[in-house]
Amino acid sequence: MLRLPEGVRDRFKKPFGVLHRSLDEIIPLLKGHVVYTVGDVVTYNLVMRGMTPDIAIIDGYTMRVPCRRTPVFLSARRLHAKNPAGTLTDELITSVRDAVRQPPAVIFVDGEEDLAVIPLVLAAPEGAIILYGQPWEGVVVRIVDSEAKVTAASLLNLFVRE
Repeated sequence: MLRLPEGVRDRFKKPFGVLHRSLDEIIPLLKGHVVYTVGDVVTYNLVMRGMTPDIAIIDGYTMRVPCRRTPVFLSARRLHAKNPAGTLTDELITSVRDAVRQPPAVIFVDGEEDLAVIPLVLAAPEGAIILYGQPWEGVVVRIVDSEAKVTAASLLNLFVRE
């Protein structure tokens, strides 16, 4: 398991992509692309707008409160992974890689899915679009490219193996 040390957690508060105030303004950008979502609310809101992500990573919570909008109705292969807060478990990383190899998939995380963006960027093909919520601010759009992969690898290097 990889644990994010307290001293570097501030580096993860800044959006890892472009922040948009509304999902509606980015829907046109998504057409024709592989789309992945991280988070219950962004996944739900995308599905309610008629788009199904190729991969969704959800945990049943939003801001540590049970999420009543969890899109359990997604018809895709279901994977499960344990991942405590502030960590990236080998189980989650393996599930992300498996989902990317064989989409569509929904990964149900027992714990927290917030940091799953990092292994998702590393596993995703270039050109894929990853969406995740930025609490109280909007939706972050990360287009996977070589720069994103370098940044994700440098963020992953901040974790400590336990």
